[in-house]
Amino acid sequence: MPTIPCSPARIFALFADLIGFAVAAFAPQIFHDGDSWWHLAAGQWMLDTHAVLKSDVFSFTFFGEPWDAHEWLSEVVMAGLFRLDGWSGEHLLFGLAAGAAAAAVAGHVRGRIAALPALLVSLMGLACISGSLLARPHLLALPLLALWTAELLKARSEARSPRLWLGGVMLAWANLHGSFAFGLALAAAFALEAMIADRAAWKGWGLFLIVAVLAAAITPQGLDGLFFPFTLLMLGSLRNVGEWGPTSLTTPSPFLIALAGLVWLGVTRKLRLSPLRILILLGLAWLALSHVRHQMIFGIVVAMLVAEGLRRTYPDERRSVPGWLLPVGAGLLALLIVVRLSIPTARGDDFVTPMTALGHVPAGLRSQPVLNAYDFGGYLIFSGVKVFVDGRTDMYGDAFLADYDRMMQPDRQTLSDVLARWHIAWSILPPGPVAQIMDTMPGWHRVYGDQYAVVDVKE
Repeated sequence: MPTIPCSPARIFALFADLIGFAVAAFAPQIFHDGDSWWHLAAGQWMLDTHAVLKSDVFSFTFFGEPWDAHEWLSEVVMAGLFRLDGWSGEHLLFGLAAGAAAAAVAGHVRGRIAALPALLVSLMGLACISGSLLARPHLLALPLLALWTAELLKARSEARSPRLWLGGVMLAWANLHGSFAFGLALAAAFALEAMIADRAAWKGWGLFLIVAVLAAAITPQGLDGLFFPFTLLMLGSLRNVGEWGPTSLTTPSPFLIALAGLVWLGVTRKLRLSPLRILILLGLAWLALSHVRHQMIFGIVVAMLVAEGLRRTYPDERRSVPGWLLPVGAGLLALLIVVRLSIPTARGDDFVTPMTALGHVPAGLRSQPVLNAYDFGGYLIFSGVKVFVDGRTDMYGDAFLADYDRMMQPDRQTLSDVLARWHIAWSILPPGPVAQIMDTMPGWHRVYGDQYAVVDVKE
């Protein structure tokens, strides 16, 4: 029976989807971030109340203060899947998101260049996501970033403006995660490129940009939501959050390898890009060097831009592949989804989940003010404890977090002042200098300790 030829790009995308899903759906490290817990708690609160969070309900330090759930749609989706299938549902959700992002990138790259260079470019780009492979809203937004970039590049290659249906993508993106702002900036850059090539392009691209901005403003926060990503970047306290810190140049990483590969392509003149696109690449590299979390954006967008710039050097062979690969790949993906759903995902103690330690805190004490570690805040929120601090940096602000950071250096006097000011009744902290100081505070004693957390109680 003859086989029906199939597009190489489609098959490439399918198997990239398969690999991306398998990596994220079965990797326990996607839960190694305390923010996953409070995102789930926020989603559950919104599902229960049928309202979007507008003020803090999770801490005692800022209770009732204004706080917008800018990622409300992601949180509601996360909570909905969690109610259906617990952590296995979360694994499935983020596996599907990672797979979709990988498929969009790989499909675009393979559609422009030959198989082997397409494989290398896709691998280098997608590997830059590995450090951000976490069960948090940014991962749900990555497929939209990939789709958005692919469609912008396609519009430019066809010398037309983007289709207006992309406004729907921006609408979803703005309600999922703050990275939508980068999508708007990227669209503006390509609009400029289009107008440099043809002045008449301003009409189509101008209309598209207006639609995109209007779509981005359709969130519970309205116009304020448009400026939130920029307001967040202005917080000085972000520098103390690992993912917002600069990329280390002494530790090998997929990003540094990809950056070296990009430099090599430029030096050997295999990569041919317009001056504006070179500026985009340099801007993305600067963002990724300045903030670790931007490596994922670098990986996705640069892989697609590089593929466009390698079309003359490594042209697509325009060969078809056997059609039977399509059902085989789809079948394997379906099988992996079934396997994922059939294997329960259990959570236990880890560096962001002090499960056993919290279990040793009497129920009556949990309702009293606690001094908790930043990374423990998410789990405590999910467990119904009003926290001292958690990962919502935008709400706590620089002054509050500066005191927290000074206390955790450690600084005994700042710690003593915090305990008195907030009438702290108990603490849950990781083993280390601060926990040891707590043990020596007058009127305090340790009631539990393990490799992940230490609990001290005021007498």
